[in-house]
Amino acid sequence: MNEASVDTNNDSAPDRIWSPLNPAQRRVFGVLIEKAKTTPDAYPLTLNATTTGCNQKSNRAPQTDYDTDDVQETLDSLRQLGAVVEVQGDGRAAKYRHRAYDWLGVDKTEAAVLAELLLRGPQTLGELRSRAARMEAIADLNALRPIIETLLSKQLMVELSPPGRGQVVTHGLYGEEEIARLQKDTPQIATTPARSRTTTDSTSERITSLEAELSTLRDRVEILENRIESWESA
Repeated sequence: MNEASVDTNNDSAPDRIWSPLNPAQRRVFGVLIEKAKTTPDAYPLTLNATTTGCNQKSNRAPQTDYDTDDVQETLDSLRQLGAVVEVQGDGRAAKYRHRAYDWLGVDKTEAAVLAELLLRGPQTLGELRSRAARMEAIADLNALRPIIETLLSKQLMVELSPPGRGQVVTHGLYGEEEIARLQKDTPQIATTPARSRTTTDSTSERITSLEAELSTLRDRVEILENRIESWESA
């Protein structure tokens, strides 16, 4: 199933069915959402592809070194929660896809925003906008704000610092103790001269944008590598 065929109409969505996830579950779930959008030709993912996605060096914080046993156990736990389903691929290996739209009650763009937070953790709104835009179009911060408001209303996002320039947010799939610790450890927005703040923000936005462009190129290379691997094994 590709992204275009997913029904993301949530008008009749049931009450909350999602629950907090542990770090491994968050990483695996985020990878499945991300790869569905960035490498659709290779999705759903095999166990090996999911493991590779978890441990890749780009777009991940912190870095992990999961083995296939770790990821299989995590996929099984996500299946039990209803967040992931196993599907049959070409008869050679089981494949996995996320159920974020139903399980979380979100649309495509909201899922992209949450995926970035699941894969990287807390971010400023500027960072989040640039990074999530590699999966779904988010023109600017004004386009991001209504998405933020919706996710906050669904308790799927948490504000770690007060609204305003440089605000830091994260997803709401942490346990209560983890959220409390993040809120305590997140530096609050400091008051700086407007000109200095604007220059710093502009530089940070540019770096994040370049980072997102590099990530997109890496995703395209990954698609080509998957195609070559498929041809060689045929």
